[in-house]
Amino acid sequence: MTDRFSLLKAQGQKKNVPENCREIISSLPKGQGWAAEHIYLYQGFWFDPVILEGVIWAQQSFRAIDTDIFLASSPKCGTTWLKALMFTIANRKRYDSSSQSHPLLTTSPHDCIPTLEILLDHDDPIAYLESLPSSPRLISTHLSYTSLPNSILNADSGSRIVYITRNPKDALVSLWVFSKAIRSENWNHLPPLPIQEACDLFCEGVSFAGPFWDHVLGYWKASLETPNKVLFLKYEDMKMDTQCWVKRLADFMGHSFSLEEERQGVVQEIIKLCSFQNLTSLEVNKRAGNKEFFRRGEVGDSKNHLTPQMIKRLEEITEQKLATSGLKF
Repeated sequence: MTDRFSLLKAQGQKKNVPENCREIISSLPKGQGWAAEHIYLYQGFWFDPVILEGVIWAQQSFRAIDTDIFLASSPKCGTTWLKALMFTIANRKRYDSSSQSHPLLTTSPHDCIPTLEILLDHDDPIAYLESLPSSPRLISTHLSYTSLPNSILNADSGSRIVYITRNPKDALVSLWVFSKAIRSENWNHLPPLPIQEACDLFCEGVSFAGPFWDHVLGYWKASLETPNKVLFLKYEDMKMDTQCWVKRLADFMGHSFSLEEERQGVVQEIIKLCSFQNLTSLEVNKRAGNKEFFRRGEVGDSKNHLTPQMIKRLEEITEQKLATSGLKF
């Protein structure tokens, strides 16, 4: 398997980059990058240049179908766990979650569910999409709600969106640790980004797919307006009562568990298969390019990395940004 981080080195090598892409990127405001040297402000959110090529391609060329289910998130908010759960829920008739031949035992969750913005890594993205199972076709994205392709947002579209987020303090720390791995190993050996600098950038909204709070609020408001189309999940809730939320997730996906499946312990088997402990024990997830997507899988670890001043600043921004939304962490 190609190292997933090689995407960050591949600028200019993709075959399907839109002709106007370079021109668009060259005209955008530029900020300090986390994984790359710079990130660019596009439609109110920040992206690495290589990922931005995929964003522009998706907006111009991607066509959703009614059975599509999208997993949306800000980076490092539980995406890997949700990919494993959604793949296993949707494919449990095809793959027994207790079987030793289940794909998740030998395949990273990120290779089970493709990411919209990096479909350009394939020689023919459209052909690749057409080869995916269509009932449902599972696709992930870090795009903001307002930046999604029109075929997803269209009122007539039957596609659905599962959104996962987490406390911004933990999201910041997880993103910072992840970016350090990419900077040191895969982008011309850039020096580590100090935590204070990362916190400043995050608070200013200059982070991948950020501003974080705007990203969250976009999907939160959409979930209130169209609850049948957008399911809003919080990582902390998922950790606290995993069985309840896995069943709710399955209901939203149109793959509810039958009473017989619940009696047979299918829900618990899926939770065990997709658990942090199990996934991190697998050889496939210990390889470079996969292992970096797993850190601790805990709630509240940010207190071990952030100073009291950083925590206070993040909490004040969160309170201000979410004040009238009804959303709380």
